[in-house]
Amino acid sequence: MEINGGDCNSGDKSQAETSVLSSKVSLNHVGEVTLTLNSDGLSWKSLDSGDNGGSTCLGIKLVPDIPTEVKFSDIYAVEVADSGMIQESNLTSVGECFLGNESHDSEMNHFIIHSFQKSKSQACLWIVAMYSFGHKDLQTCQMWVNKINDSLNKEVGRPRNLLVFVHPMSGKANGRRTWEHVAPIFARAKINTKVIVTQRAGHAFDVMKSTTNEELNSYDGVIAVGGDGFFNEILNGFLSSRHKAPFPPAPSDFLDTLRNDVNSLDYASNVACSETHYNKESDPLLPSSAHNELGLSPLGTDDGSHSIDQEIEYLLPNQRFRFGIIPAGSTDAIVICTTGARDPITSALHIALGKRVCLDVVQVVRWKTTSTSKVEPCVRYAASFAGYGFYGDVITESEKYRWMGPKRYDYAGTKVFLRHRSYEAEVAYLEVESEKKSSIPDGSRMFGKVRSLKRKKCERIICRANCNVCNTQPVYSSTRCPSATPDMISQEKRWLKSKGRFLSVGAAVMSNRNERAPDGLVADAHLSDGFLHLLLIKDCPHALYLWHLTQLARKGGNPLDFNFVEHYKTPAFTFTSFGNESVWNLDGELFQAHKLSAQVFRGLVCLFASGPEV
Repeated sequence: MEINGGDCNSGDKSQAETSVLSSKVSLNHVGEVTLTLNSDGLSWKSLDSGDNGGSTCLGIKLVPDIPTEVKFSDIYAVEVADSGMIQESNLTSVGECFLGNESHDSEMNHFIIHSFQKSKSQACLWIVAMYSFGHKDLQTCQMWVNKINDSLNKEVGRPRNLLVFVHPMSGKANGRRTWEHVAPIFARAKINTKVIVTQRAGHAFDVMKSTTNEELNSYDGVIAVGGDGFFNEILNGFLSSRHKAPFPPAPSDFLDTLRNDVNSLDYASNVACSETHYNKESDPLLPSSAHNELGLSPLGTDDGSHSIDQEIEYLLPNQRFRFGIIPAGSTDAIVICTTGARDPITSALHIALGKRVCLDVVQVVRWKTTSTSKVEPCVRYAASFAGYGFYGDVITESEKYRWMGPKRYDYAGTKVFLRHRSYEAEVAYLEVESEKKSSIPDGSRMFGKVRSLKRKKCERIICRANCNVCNTQPVYSSTRCPSATPDMISQEKRWLKSKGRFLSVGAAVMSNRNERAPDGLVADAHLSDGFLHLLLIKDCPHALYLWHLTQLARKGGNPLDFNFVEHYKTPAFTFTSFGNESVWNLDGELFQAHKLSAQVFRGLVCLFASGPEV
């Protein structure tokens, strides 16, 4: 079928099915073009004598390059606009350069294609783009809109219904304005949104936890307009009543101390724990049948297996239901790591176009709040980072200065750094055989451990869009919930330990790039490889710790290349503190724990994102 000037000329039926649709239309700022509908998108070619790649005057280009095609996968909406003036060209001849003739406008109907372009300075930054095509015949415009919509409806994974939570006080208290800024994108894409502006701390957690699965299935995903801590609240509300999983594996001596303390505990099938940020905290998330004669839910044994064989069904991972984040926080590390840009428009476009990337999630179980407390298992989840010591102290201190906005982290960080507090603790982690083989022996390490592999920059495999590391390895999709990453836990043979005084203990799920750490805590951490990066910063002189922090803040730095820094790749670890204690920082949320265990679940949730571009 070929349409020229609104007239439809076609041959027999078989020819019409195989031919493309084309029409002469006017493109705003370009002039008359031939618009063609292809199998994967639209293309156009200028009918002017000059090239539509830009106008020139005496050999000097006067306007920037204009695209000549757009893919359906990059179009999020198309609509017929009200009739009006359309600018046909921009200084398309040398005569206009000298005579000062202005472009000719004409009254016509037009339809607008809504898409995006990548910033030339930053490929990860997406800029809204509109292509306005004009034609005197309204029916021709409507025909093009219908054809394009038919193609867009074939795009897989695009959301139609979303649940949106807006944190009005997040970051610089601009959550509402951020949502109002991006809402038109969802309206044009005909995405229905149910918007909930949170009224108190824990509001989103309570809504997500109490929402039935039937109601949740009516949405294609949930969107958080806020920061990392707000996303953590929503994630925990979602998983608290849906992710049924055994507790993390642990070494035998860790289990023995719990068994010694449990005799005085009258343990019920559901044990709740309270936090300052939530009205109600998640339960251990295990059915009552999973409890053994000690009253404790079964932890894994030394080899990572379970003491009791259980059939535990759960609905995760679920790749249809995705999470989205519109950045409005103080750090927004998760957004930067999953889209590459801390930009609300970019994130909104990722959501509207139905992008998908899987994320590892770490399950953190607190067994004791203090050294004298009874066993009180409490489950929390983190998607980006769990940190103790310096990281927890900064969050605790910053809570006193929320009125300062994002600057409170710099102020609180300086105060905590000057105190230079270290904490005595023991960390045990599952050794990964592949990492052991490639590690460098170091006899000075305690307990005969092998030194963490310190890769050269040229050997780092950075996680990007379509990452081979995240995509090629087996995906965690079993209907049974393992104690740790199933494709790795079978390889684990022994627990290694590190004990001493630590300035900080960190477990990075992803690289955690942000404006203060352009390469992140671990530059080559991946979004969905089933590993945590355990970072142990031993007590050291003030000047050396400052040097480490300086390397973190510098692009291309080497923050892990210090003798007092231990870096281990592992699917699970345990932690026990001694003496004076700090608190844990889980994605920006406070979590007090004297004794805890943690494990990573590979690809447990999916985000509306595609990963950062190269």
